[in-house]
Amino acid sequence: MRICIASDHGGFDLKAHLIEYLKNQDCTISDLGCTSKDSVDYPVYGNIVGQSVTQGDFDYGIVICGTGIGISIAANRYPSVRAALCYDVTTARLCREHNDANVLALGARQTAPELAEEIVRMFLLTEFEGGRHQRRIDQLS
Repeated sequence: MRICIASDHGGFDLKAHLIEYLKNQDCTISDLGCTSKDSVDYPVYGNIVGQSVTQGDFDYGIVICGTGIGISIAANRYPSVRAALCYDVTTARLCREHNDANVLALGARQTAPELAEEIVRMFLLTEFEGGRHQRRIDQLS
């Protein structure tokens, strides 16, 4: 499983935590930035992940900012990206089952590292149900 991850300065610490977690889960992970807690603009990093997932360089993306809202909006600007902002395990499961989300957005100021691990795990392990949900996904294109 090829996963790219990026954050702004507000999500830097959670991103670093999740990179270590994912490495221990035998995932191939690419850190697409940012590289410090110095202030940066979240759209830059949402765009990098959105473009990388759209090009097929990665199976999934993870984007993180303070709330997860801004960076998810940036990632969702790409037609083949379905970025879902999740604050709990249930939304992580449902965004995969029903929406075939391929980018997970997290809010570092709202999500403790241990909960973020659970959310990421659920997101990556849950399969898309297809069926009636595929018809709806098709309407997004």
